[in-house]
Amino acid sequence: MSKPTALSIGIARGGLEIKQFMRQRESVVFTMLFPLILLAIFGSVFSNSIAEGVTFSQYFVAGMIASGLVNTGFQQLAIMIPMERDFGTLKRLRGTPMPASSYFIGKAILVTLSMLIQVFLLLAAGVAFFGVNLPTSADKWLLLAALLVLGSACSTILGIAFSNVPKSGRGASAVVSPVVIVLQFFSGVFFIFTDLPHWMQQVAAIFPLKWMTQGARSVFLPDSFATREVAGNWETGRTFAIIAAWLVVGLIWAVRSFKWERD
Repeated sequence: MSKPTALSIGIARGGLEIKQFMRQRESVVFTMLFPLILLAIFGSVFSNSIAEGVTFSQYFVAGMIASGLVNTGFQQLAIMIPMERDFGTLKRLRGTPMPASSYFIGKAILVTLSMLIQVFLLLAAGVAFFGVNLPTSADKWLLLAALLVLGSACSTILGIAFSNVPKSGRGASAVVSPVVIVLQFFSGVFFIFTDLPHWMQQVAAIFPLKWMTQGARSVFLPDSFATREVAGNWETGRTFAIIAAWLVVGLIWAVRSFKWERD
């Protein structure tokens, strides 16, 4: 019998992470259904068209998909990991023969599954109830797939890195959630990005969520809408470059600062 690898152990760990997550009904409801609730509210209140052939629901779904990457990756892990650190779970895992990388592979699997389910539910609800149009070309679907892969990886790594910021698991939500909410308002998730004050646009451009939302808009909105972006085009290359840069920054930050035990 061959010796288990870090990858195989990580996959097994991912299965366990999914089972544990599904047992936490509050977390499941918040992660999976909260975006649908927001879509129902905003899609019902703002039912007007914001451009020729573009409803606010179409715009909002793109923003919520990008926001979902941050919710399932960054926010979920930045709150969950400090709690596991408080409970001593990380200390016990570190004391086992399991490679450290397997723990993070398990978390990445959980984030990926959560993200895919959330995207599916958003698109299904958008099409069924709010007249959302899905991409019709293979290029758009490939662009969406690339955005989901890179965006999910970036959010996961940043969530792991930021998990060192909260001093305790009890206070993690109070530290992490406001950061996510502010970035959502600044990044064009709830409002048309170019309608926001210029200073908000400048601040948002520093962080990856703004670029994830812009990337998602390039998938779900017609190319004619690109003229309403700040640069007058989708800036696809720049979008992926900035998200990738944040992935590298998060990786360096996580490797240098991750803690298995409380201070």
